[in-house]
Amino acid sequence: MSTELDDPRFTAFGLFAEAFTGLTNRFAGQFEEHRLSQVEFEVLMRLARSPGSRLRMTDLAGQTSLSTSGVTRVVDRMDRDGLVRREACASDRRSSYAVITTEGRQRLDEVLPGHLELLQQWFIGQLTPEQLDVLLDAMRAIRDAVNPCATAGSTDESQSDAA
Repeated sequence: MSTELDDPRFTAFGLFAEAFTGLTNRFAGQFEEHRLSQVEFEVLMRLARSPGSRLRMTDLAGQTSLSTSGVTRVVDRMDRDGLVRREACASDRRSSYAVITTEGRQRLDEVLPGHLELLQQWFIGQLTPEQLDVLLDAMRAIRDAVNPCATAGSTDESQSDAA
């Protein structure tokens, strides 16, 4: 067997992917119970945690796993469902904002207690405080290297660390 196959870089990424997939699967039922997809939850969280509870569509794409056209489709669907609304940008007619609505905030508020319990049980609760600090620092370093747009639209440093 090739020694390249034993490279710890493959192990590190494989473990990351397996952990992410496992966590995503643990969360899926709870999102479904609240009539949200994972990406809709992600959009609501990003908007709720952003200044003014809104983000430019391009910034929302940079902060999520979606392309610009993907964000447009999701926001359009969420707009039809009353969870978000679009606002025109006063200074740039080519840009628009996605803004969380009262109904979107209520849906998010319904999901959060159970989601926090799952996060604690399956993620945070598996780590010591020291391990969590190291993990957060490592994930920020990786995020900033591979996705420098992930903090776009945020004016508060604590918001830029929001994942």
